[in-house]
Amino acid sequence: EHEDTSLLLQPLLEGQNYGAAAADGTQCPSVSLSRNNPAKRDCLVVAVLCFGNLINFIDWFIVPGILLDIQKYFRLSDGKTGLLQTVFTLCYMLAAPIFGYLGDRYNRKIILGAGIFFWSGVTLGSSFITESHYRIFVLSRGLVGIGSASYSTIAPTIIADLFEEGKRTTMLSIFYIFIPVGSGCGYMLAAGMAKSTGDWHWAFRVTPCMGGLALLLLILLVPHRIPRKIAAHRALSISGTIRRADEKPDVHRTAKTTWCQDVGSLAKNCSFVYSSLGLTAMAFVTGALGMWMPLFLYRAQVVQGIVPPCLQESCNSSNSLIFGGITIGTGILGIIAGAEAARRLRKINNKADPLICATSMFISALCLYVALMVAQMNILSTFIFIAFGELFLSVNWAVVTDILLYVVAPRRQSTAIALQILVSHLLGDAGSPYLIGVISNAIQAKNTPSLQWSFRSMQYSFIICAFAGVFGGGFFLLTSFYIEEDRKEAQR
Repeated sequence: EHEDTSLLLQPLLEGQNYGAAAADGTQCPSVSLSRNNPAKRDCLVVAVLCFGNLINFIDWFIVPGILLDIQKYFRLSDGKTGLLQTVFTLCYMLAAPIFGYLGDRYNRKIILGAGIFFWSGVTLGSSFITESHYRIFVLSRGLVGIGSASYSTIAPTIIADLFEEGKRTTMLSIFYIFIPVGSGCGYMLAAGMAKSTGDWHWAFRVTPCMGGLALLLLILLVPHRIPRKIAAHRALSISGTIRRADEKPDVHRTAKTTWCQDVGSLAKNCSFVYSSLGLTAMAFVTGALGMWMPLFLYRAQVVQGIVPPCLQESCNSSNSLIFGGITIGTGILGIIAGAEAARRLRKINNKADPLICATSMFISALCLYVALMVAQMNILSTFIFIAFGELFLSVNWAVVTDILLYVVAPRRQSTAIALQILVSHLLGDAGSPYLIGVISNAIQAKNTPSLQWSFRSMQYSFIICAFAGVFGGGFFLLTSFYIEEDRKEAQR
């Protein structure tokens, strides 16, 4: 169903601005969802979207939380194990542009609801897959990725339409806090369910119930139509001329041209391109860490003699619980610190956002490298440096999204987010889990099989993440050279 744009055209013709935030910081009247208490209604919408984001990322990280159990159950090498997360991310990123296209043109509430229902159903179904059907299990992870793409692409644009620039940063920060919180809860939920039931399959039977609740809240609390700041602009861009208020644009006839024009414009936006490449480096690192770090910590502990090799039916998942807690704590602290640093430093430096991202990437890369080097000697030091590495990575999540929202014209924001998801995952975490596993396999194949080389193969593979972090910092530095000009262009 199309979101009607005709009612918003007449105010535009009278000279009102429905683009970026107004100069005086007041809220655009077309964005209010309720005449009685629009602020309260908007906050309820954000709360529902945050709950959905929580479930989204719990589902994303259930597999890494019980990776050792899954590897034993299906009898997988490191390469095939990494393929699980790679297939998930590939399907996620390939579906993102499709949902970006749909989100710019059709009813977003329906798309979000369908996505939640789909990924919850597939997750529940995957809990009944037996050990002889590994390929079906891989397929199920890919289908969950498609459902997740609908949510990650569209939900931020709803928040962007509900709030002006100052409050928008705060609300986006709250929304993105649920990335690390959901990720950490995914580890902890998976490990906890596997430990309490003795069967890792039960880890996939909790989030579908949460998804059902999220779908109910979406139906009850989120309006069927969420007015957009960008609707009038989209109608004008489709025709190239001003339409009458009672004339609806022919979206189907011109959508292809509009999509190509949007992509071409975004490709010329240097701030968007370089910040997306910086986000790609972040995704590469977080994808590899999220998939392999609990298993790497387990192998380090085996080498040190802290824990015995896993020979029983249900393996020790304490590392997943600890790593999940670290992910939650550092994620919340990092996102809040990043948003606050951006808010304060923007007042004295217009390039503050990309400079914050660059600095945090360089520090994170150093911390991760030190964590890898000390893993065989002191596991406590490894946990500490991993925590700092994740902390500085988390600083960037909300800031990078805010950069996109003010350097890209409002009419292209869903498309821009979808393209950024596509690029960052295609070159980032779509390949990094599988790449780490393949490199680990290659190192083990060249050496005598042993617990020592099982650990070292993973250690040497992980070093590539430190280099990726340095490249990410460099791309954010390049962003700082263009961000002022691109922001002014988006406002025009």
